Amino acid sequence: MTPRATNADSSAAKLVELRDAVRDADVKAVRDIVTSSGFFAPHEIDVAGELVVERLARGAASGYHFIFADADSQPIGYACYGPIGCTVGSFDLYWIAVQAEIRGQGVGRRLLQEVERRVALVGGRRVYIETSSRPLYEPTRHFYERCGYHAEAHLEDFYSLGDAKVVFVKPLDAARLHR
Repeated sequence: MTPRATNADSSAAKLVELRDAVRDADVKAVRDIVTSSGFFAPHEIDVAGELVVERLARGAASGYHFIFADADSQPIGYACYGPIGCTVGSFDLYWIAVQAEIRGQGVGRRLLQEVERRVALVGGRRVYIETSSRPLYEPTRHFYERCGYHAEAHLEDFYSLGDAKVVFVKPLDAARLHR
C-alpha cells in the first residue's frame, strides 16, 4: 500500500517546481514514471508516452494539458488532463503518476490540486477520473477519496472480466481554488 503523506512529508512537495511546458525529453520521463509504478501494462505505458508526443506535435489543440513536478530539473511526477468534448465545464484527469520512490510525500496531491486550480481558472466545474477496481488500485482509489473525489459510477467488467471501471468526480469550488 502506498504510504499516506504526513505533514512532514508534504514539505517534499513544496520543494518541487511545477511546469506546464512540455519538452521532448518528457516522452521518456513520462514512460519511466508510469513504468516505476508497476501498475501498467506495456500498451498502457505506450499510451502515456503517446499523449506527450501528441501534445508536442499539436500543442494546446491536442486537448492534452500537462503539469510536471520537477526536482533538480528532472520530472518526478506529472498529470495529464483536458476538457471533455461536447460538455461545458467537465474535464478528465487522464493520468497522474509520481515516481514510485517519491510516492507518499505529497507530490501527487500537489499535482492534483494544481490541475483543479487550472481547470477552475478556465471555467471548469467538475473533474472526472477513471480507474480500475482491481485490488492493485485500492491505494489509488483511497488517494482520490482523500483528495475529495467520490465514486460516481462503477461499470462492471469494463476493462476485463472482474475488472470494473470506477469513475470518480469532484465538483470544483472556483472561488476557493482561485485563492
